[in-house]
Amino acid sequence: MPIRVMIAEDERLAREELHYLLQQEADVELLPHATNGRELLEMVEAHQPDVVFLDIKMPELEGAQAARMLASRKQQPLIVFSTAYEDYAVEAFKLNAVDYLLKPTEPKRLTETLQRVRERLEKSKAEAAQPATQPASPAVSVPGKLPKLLVEENNRLEVIDPASIVYAVREERIVRIVTQKKFFTTKMTLTQLEEKLQSYDFFRTHKSYLVNLQYVSALEPWFNGAYNLTVKGDGQIRIPVSRTMVKELLKRLEG
Repeated sequence: MPIRVMIAEDERLAREELHYLLQQEADVELLPHATNGRELLEMVEAHQPDVVFLDIKMPELEGAQAARMLASRKQQPLIVFSTAYEDYAVEAFKLNAVDYLLKPTEPKRLTETLQRVRERLEKSKAEAAQPATQPASPAVSVPGKLPKLLVEENNRLEVIDPASIVYAVREERIVRIVTQKKFFTTKMTLTQLEEKLQSYDFFRTHKSYLVNLQYVSALEPWFNGAYNLTVKGDGQIRIPVSRTMVKELLKRLEG
């Protein structure tokens, strides 16, 4: 089966260059192209491509926005981002793009990208062919359980095991995530982080603190009905527990 490819690119020369390179591939079927984000959404609906080579910066509706909208479709195409700017690599990764190509497109990089596309399509085809009654593989994550947490820091994505997080604290406009071995900073709000970690044993002890209950070692009264919570670690770190949260915390700790 040919790979049905659509190009979404508003710059004519860049579009024609990519079109020429893709024409050299025997298993690629080129569909009509789109020149802006809104047109892309219409074209995808009409032609059902397997993969879209998408320019991140486009008029009317930017490529990144269009990609988010395509991700909500039941039959969503694979996305390969194409851009002249390196700064969008993190965003492309967040949007689960197959690859990220820099303009002008290098033939060797395009070959690598197409191989990734083929592998992804083959994997999807194999998964679709599995009987519905087939038991899940032990390697598959528990439904709803976030396997890894991705945190953007210094223009790169750090991959964190949620179970290794001891606590997180809001410090002015950032949130500091403290694990057993190091700490990370993120622009996520503490509420956003709490939502991502809801399938783990985390508890909001205070408006500025989110704690992994697996690391709690002690509770001690402080003043006016509030408590201090101690977590395991070299520094015997103490975390405030607001008086309104003490009762619920004790219930959680007792199971």
